[in-house]
Amino acid sequence: MTVPLELDDFYDLRRIRDVAVSPTGERVVFVVAESDPDADETRNSLFVAPTDGSREPHRLTRASDAGSPAWGPNGEKLAFLASRDRDVALEVGRSDEPADEDAEGDDGSRGESDEGDEPKPQVWLFDLARGGDARQVTEFDEGGREFEFSPDGERMVVAARDPTDEQREYLERRRDGGPVEITRLQHKRDGMGFLDDVRSYLFVVDVATGESERLDDAYARGAMSTGGLHPAWGTNGRIAFRSYRGENPDHTFEQDLYTVSADGEDLRRLTDGGIGVANPRWDAAGERLAFDGANPTNTYHPTEVYVVDDAEGSEGTEARSVSASLDRTRSRAGAPEWVGDNELLAPVGDEALTRLVRLDAETDDPERVFENQGTDRTITQFSVGGDCAVVCLSHPNEGADLYALDATESDGSDPARLTRLNDGLLTDAALPTCERVQYENGDGVEVEGLAYLPDGFDPDSESYPVIAHIHGGPTAYDAPEFSFDYSYWTGRGYVVFNVNYRGSTSYGREFSESIRGEWGPREADDIVSGVEELVDRGWADADRLFISGFSQGGINTAYVVTRTDMFAAAAPEHGIYDFYSLFGTADLHQWYVHDIGLPWEKPEEYRAISSIRDVGEIETPLLVTAGGEDWRCPPSQAEQLYVSVRRRGVDAKLVVYPDEHHNIGAPERATHRLRELTDWFERHDPGREDGSE
Repeated sequence: MTVPLELDDFYDLRRIRDVAVSPTGERVVFVVAESDPDADETRNSLFVAPTDGSREPHRLTRASDAGSPAWGPNGEKLAFLASRDRDVALEVGRSDEPADEDAEGDDGSRGESDEGDEPKPQVWLFDLARGGDARQVTEFDEGGREFEFSPDGERMVVAARDPTDEQREYLERRRDGGPVEITRLQHKRDGMGFLDDVRSYLFVVDVATGESERLDDAYARGAMSTGGLHPAWGTNGRIAFRSYRGENPDHTFEQDLYTVSADGEDLRRLTDGGIGVANPRWDAAGERLAFDGANPTNTYHPTEVYVVDDAEGSEGTEARSVSASLDRTRSRAGAPEWVGDNELLAPVGDEALTRLVRLDAETDDPERVFENQGTDRTITQFSVGGDCAVVCLSHPNEGADLYALDATESDGSDPARLTRLNDGLLTDAALPTCERVQYENGDGVEVEGLAYLPDGFDPDSESYPVIAHIHGGPTAYDAPEFSFDYSYWTGRGYVVFNVNYRGSTSYGREFSESIRGEWGPREADDIVSGVEELVDRGWADADRLFISGFSQGGINTAYVVTRTDMFAAAAPEHGIYDFYSLFGTADLHQWYVHDIGLPWEKPEEYRAISSIRDVGEIETPLLVTAGGEDWRCPPSQAEQLYVSVRRRGVDAKLVVYPDEHHNIGAPERATHRLRELTDWFERHDPGREDGSE
């Protein structure tokens, strides 16, 4: 007998994050996120497992925020980023410097008396051959962000902010509550707050001593600089990174690919504008680089895998796409990885699924592989080491776990399962099945949705209440996967319906680009048509329909309720409802300029995509949520929508989570959100005996 999941079960859920396979392919390290209910925090720990499945994974760290694990070249060293207290080995013993309790510490803190300062992220290192605890490698005042080992494992390249003396004084004033002073166009970033002018540089760090040397020509600047330099160290001794060196860094999402020698000499620019470079990867010989390339002015254009040569005199050589013919975008599940002298593996979004493709480094001739993945589970993490690929496969009623594949074969052999992280939670749980639903929208275009069906689903005996849950983006896609929210709702008898509306990726550029510059009508049509399809099939009770979505999903929820009153209740979360007043208050204004233009030049276009303009048409009860420090979709947007509908007498509720960014947040916040949504739907469900309406 199966039992529905309860809200408190969320605290027992374990989620896989960063994954890295060792260079020999024999082991995999991964991050597991677990809830600490007493502290109301998510703890991130490193686990290691053999890739042959011969034993259970073991916990390597008990740090609360371990992340970005990376292996040394022989697999005996393992490094990661963590914001731990300063390593005790750096604290003990005598010092030649006089004690000064008020002086700034090596980690950028003000000393023990300043309780407001938190440790900065630094690189920590396990010597797995010798054993023992991890030791601290770096001591950057502003913390480290990204790193990679040198080919011999004796050094690292690390990205870190490096303020000038004047900038350091400004940062100190800001930490003491001083005023914000900004002259740059990109003035804020969600999760980071107001930005400054401090550059991030690459540093070469000696692993044994921690001594570092800055590479003066390897730095980041501009609108995308907060996304990092993405360093990669090749066997030729050169370091690849991305940077923008044009005149208007905050006006563009362009990032070029550069390489530099480890001593900071011989800087080379390998791409020539017009592209947003990310995730460079060297081939084994250190002669070529593969990387993700995005269109910097058109987010709907598929991100492609490119290859470019790096040799003396190769500057200006045109990078070539080796995946353009797919007409499918690269997935965020992992970077493209070399698996031979001339081949790459990469995860892509392909018709509501993240799957692997094999790419030829010389020509655009991609091949879909791992066919026995099926259409009911998707890849959420991906890494390669040696001849082994490890993927995290997520399935609606099996959870998400790691599996190992032979990276060199395409025969479709079954992968080896490496983890069973949530068997104790899910084995006896009532979990949904997932069905793909194809239908035509109002324009006669075929659209696909995913219906998560309750355990024991039987449309011949009853019609079900439906929660249409709409993905964000819009350049994203829903795929069949395990979701605690969906499992909780289906356990309470709901059908949960995702719609990959026009604008979604994984169906090609034309489908995604069809909404460019004119948001609203197509997405709303696709969502409404999909729910009507469920009603026509007899799966859905037409009187018990609900809709919600986060970010762009919240935007689309508002579009829908301005056009129809078919839903008994709606819950737009962390959305935007007035794009005209939004401009300059959020962090993605450059995207809107690329998509629509400047608001004082295109005022009608900005107002046309703003659902607040049609608030007089809303009759649907609204639960509106926001993060108090969300700089992607600021809370003022939620306030505008809430006050507007309340002025009209519409039943509405506003929930704002203080100190939250554009995310779900801590465990208590995650469960509170799910409870609020569920209570709102149940309160307005005419089919419930305990409903208020």
